[in-house]
Amino acid sequence: MKRRNGTYNTKRQLADLRQWPPERLKQLGERLLYGGNPEHKRNPGDFGLTPPSGARIGKMLCDEVGIFHRQEALELLRSGVAAGLISERCVNGWPQNIWAVRDGRVLEAQLEQSETGTYHGYPLQPEDPFAELVLQRLGDEP
Repeated sequence: MKRRNGTYNTKRQLADLRQWPPERLKQLGERLLYGGNPEHKRNPGDFGLTPPSGARIGKMLCDEVGIFHRQEALELLRSGVAAGLISERCVNGWPQNIWAVRDGRVLEAQLEQSETGTYHGYPLQPEDPFAELVLQRLGDEP
């Protein structure tokens, strides 16, 4: 996502996986939840959200990558955790961000409730340089 000054968030960092052994990642994936955010939806699908009447400029939409079901979003979130695509920054033990890839597009989930481990997500803008780092970690760089 672009910041107001037109640059991308350079504070994002992928976690050092030496701090996240597979069993810890597995437990995280089993406990997290997906809530969704109406600002990232044109079609509410089964998320139970009412999209805003006027889209905010710069907000990427889940619709652009064909995500219309909460279970699908949750599965993508869990796949990102399983692949170790989590942020260095944590809040109450939850990574601030989790990334996943769908059809070559990098998706970013952001922690919205640190008490419950609930996230909402959106596709990264294709030109966001952080997307390349995520793809490199997966070994899927074009």
